[in-house]
Amino acid sequence: MTVGIGVRPGVAADDVVALVADALLAAGVRPGAVAELATLDTRVAEPGLVAAAARLGVPLRGHPAVALDAVPVPHPADGVRRAVGTGSVAEAAALAGGGPLLLAKVKNAAGTATCAIAGKGPQFRVPAAGTAHGGGRDGSRVPRGQNVCAEGRQLGHAEPDADVPSPQGAYGGSAVRRTAEQAADHPHDAPGAHDLRHHGDAEVRDQPGDLVDLAVNVRAGTPPAWLRERIADSLAGLAAYPDGRAARAAVAARHGLPVERVLLTAGAAEAFVLLARALPVRGPVVVHPQFTEPEAALRDAGHEVRRVLLSAADGFTLDPEAVPEDADLVVIGNPTNPTSVLHPADTLASLARPGRTLVVDEAFMDAVPGELESLAGDVDIPGLVVLRSLTKTWGLAGLRVGYVLGDPQLVADLERAQPLWPVSSPALAAAEACVAPAALAEADAAARAMCAERAHLLAGLAEFDEVEAVEAAEGPFVLVRTARAGAVRARLRTYGFAVRRGDTFPGLDGEWLRLAVRDRATTNRFLQALDLALTGTGRAG
Repeated sequence: MTVGIGVRPGVAADDVVALVADALLAAGVRPGAVAELATLDTRVAEPGLVAAAARLGVPLRGHPAVALDAVPVPHPADGVRRAVGTGSVAEAAALAGGGPLLLAKVKNAAGTATCAIAGKGPQFRVPAAGTAHGGGRDGSRVPRGQNVCAEGRQLGHAEPDADVPSPQGAYGGSAVRRTAEQAADHPHDAPGAHDLRHHGDAEVRDQPGDLVDLAVNVRAGTPPAWLRERIADSLAGLAAYPDGRAARAAVAARHGLPVERVLLTAGAAEAFVLLARALPVRGPVVVHPQFTEPEAALRDAGHEVRRVLLSAADGFTLDPEAVPEDADLVVIGNPTNPTSVLHPADTLASLARPGRTLVVDEAFMDAVPGELESLAGDVDIPGLVVLRSLTKTWGLAGLRVGYVLGDPQLVADLERAQPLWPVSSPALAAAEACVAPAALAEADAAARAMCAERAHLLAGLAEFDEVEAVEAAEGPFVLVRTARAGAVRARLRTYGFAVRRGDTFPGLDGEWLRLAVRDRATTNRFLQALDLALTGTGRAG
């Protein structure tokens, strides 16, 4: 594969590396398949481009403008031709390397670089003047092949072409710093400022098996053999409609609750949709940073959502006074994804009010030894709804199974909003099995082992001056901040590790990454890769 690059003078290497990495991900191209970066011959000495090629470990080739102008390109621009002598540096330089165009010209959000990819591989085209990272400046995702307006406008934003010299002179500094500066002008709670539908699986979806997955928080090595057998046994009954009574009773017994307080769902994600659609909500509030699906579901249901943003300066701890008194629905995670902070149960209980529904997402609570601070069995807190998932600890993301615990009337309202037979027979069999005493003991042992592995990860991260971790982590993942997160994430992919970007979470920006906790050997390999990635992207200080 050849990656064609067009850059403005003064482009930062971080910008180029991040753009190329995201373009390769969008095109489904493995980094190791890239043979070279190619550009205009007058740009081959550009320091940021030279450094980017070195970090990516590929040669940089220059082509004369007259040669590039002779290459037919799908998205030429007259302004670019007048400025540099060819209609599109990125597309022409990519095609000059041979093979069809796999990814048409895309640009980074700063407008300092464009790239295109050509070579042998699966063909699809992203329209001209698209923006890498899967969307526009506002973080919204643009599906592959969706039309983008001509003349370099996407989602209503006019973008300069990076092939044209900047009228304002050279760009300096990293893309991360510019993102931070823009964030000061555009608050994190602005609607549309984050891609609420981006989840960790997107980091590995197009390269299954090629990357060590630190982006998804499902426990490695799951589901266990005994659980797979229970699920397989249920397949003999697929001719019958699902009967959830036994699983519902098992979940109720596990938490010491009557069955009327339990609702089985197709994963916790379905519960968020049901709550958004079934409750007569007028003033919902979501506490961020946290799992973005609750807010997405509320917005999809037509609700105007307010955000309470917890601060890194305070360790992402919750001040109940920050929640508006008039909120009739409050949603918070515990332990919270992605911060891994475990809020005290008493603090969460203090959020309850007459006329308010308090939703506590405990999807990761079974990864906390002893499930400290859980509210799952509490029947005395008015308006409390607790959500649980069996996805994370048991590796059942593909089966979709979770449940709601709450007031019987609220549970009945949510059940009426469900379709018939919402949970499959195999999922019901899994739910019943995972709440049995032996399974609970296994989950607790796994949680205790995970704590030791998390401590090892945190100790390793503490060795890097450039990395700041949220030390109060209590879940099976750790949130970290580094000034070059985008470039580091891209570089880590070239070393075979996928990590979760943090800038899609309200309250976080482009300096954050989330890391799943894995076994010690995997963590040690990751720490070595992180050392190389930090070196390759230019260490701070």
